[in-house]
Amino acid sequence: MTQRVRTRTVTALMAMIATGLAAGLVPGTATAGGTPAGGHGGVRFATFNASLNRGVDGGLVADLSTLGDRQAANVAEIIQRVRPDVLLINEFDHDAEGRAVELFQRNYLSRGQGGARPIHYPYRFSAPSNTGVPSGHDLNRDGTVGGPDDAYGFGLFPGQYGMAVYSRHPIDRRSLRTFQTFRWRDMPGALLPDDPDTPEPADWYSPEALADVRLSSKSHWDVPVRIGRQTVHLLASHPTPPVFDGPEDRNGRRNHDEIRFWADYVTPARSGYIYDDRGRRGGLRPGARFVIAGDLNSDPYDGDSIPGSAQQLTGHPLVDDRRPPTSAGGPAASQRQGGANLTHEGDSRYDTADFADGTPGNLRVDYLLPSRRLRTAGSGVFWPTPDDPLFRLVGDYDPALPGGFPTSDHRLVWLDLRC
Repeated sequence: MTQRVRTRTVTALMAMIATGLAAGLVPGTATAGGTPAGGHGGVRFATFNASLNRGVDGGLVADLSTLGDRQAANVAEIIQRVRPDVLLINEFDHDAEGRAVELFQRNYLSRGQGGARPIHYPYRFSAPSNTGVPSGHDLNRDGTVGGPDDAYGFGLFPGQYGMAVYSRHPIDRRSLRTFQTFRWRDMPGALLPDDPDTPEPADWYSPEALADVRLSSKSHWDVPVRIGRQTVHLLASHPTPPVFDGPEDRNGRRNHDEIRFWADYVTPARSGYIYDDRGRRGGLRPGARFVIAGDLNSDPYDGDSIPGSAQQLTGHPLVDDRRPPTSAGGPAASQRQGGANLTHEGDSRYDTADFADGTPGNLRVDYLLPSRRLRTAGSGVFWPTPDDPLFRLVGDYDPALPGGFPTSDHRLVWLDLRC
């Protein structure tokens, strides 16, 4: 699911600065092709809502079983040009056998795309998602039970809009944790939705539904990656868009609390209530190194999310967001498209999603947020400008294309860390 929220354009001076950054005029940023400069000497993390979702169960496996899916080839080429060491892909349909994850590696990443070099990830992880899993309750209160809006997470079938992790470094599977079944009501002070037509608080869901409703619209994962002698916890999620609901704001409230989950998880004094899918309680240990990754569907300044939602992480004392990833393509798109972008408060250099097909404009919704114990060596957003040969991989919104874009309405975000 993509978010429909908003962000403003920057001044011509800031656009010039951003263009210089993306052109590689400042060390440790990017080359003229919109890709990160080589020789970073660290570990490159990336997150990418790649829109590798399909409308029918098994559709992604079918598409990846061939060599001719144009969108998958474009996704693979972007990954091959950025060359992350650890990669989270959002909106990657999950199947129980893990066939899609393996097929994307074999038929697309392992084959050079568009002149880029192949890339191999020996370590991969995927797990079930709440999307499309029937809840057995009338969660949207339309008088019927069933369908995508009554699932634990919106989806036409179990696993739609799932996630996948690809890594060149070993994944510590024994310590890996998933939080798919954590119940929303078990979060202290949860922003549970309220029926505005009754005097009782937090009563949108029936007591029976509330006993089952899960916090994660997809899942939350703690994926420990072994990098030399260190472990870096990749904290992966994809909160629901804060829209597509009513005055009860059930999606906006859920988005806020899905983001809050990680803010509590990395704070030992606040994580005692958390339990994982195996019953283990608590969050990260004091001093643990982490990177919070994913499409959080919340811009810090613009859009429809509850104010302060993203700031639960960007302003967290253990999180480093002092130098957010930038691109030249974001300001260029904002100026080119106008509309809602002209009213945004946020800086379009930081935008990561092109929502020109709707009302919100372009936004920063995709994040890589490292712990302050990690040293950042460089970062960026893969968003080439129209005069760049690689612009063909991102394009502008075109209703004639499936999904509206050559690849996705989101951009890959990368971050180099000295581990």
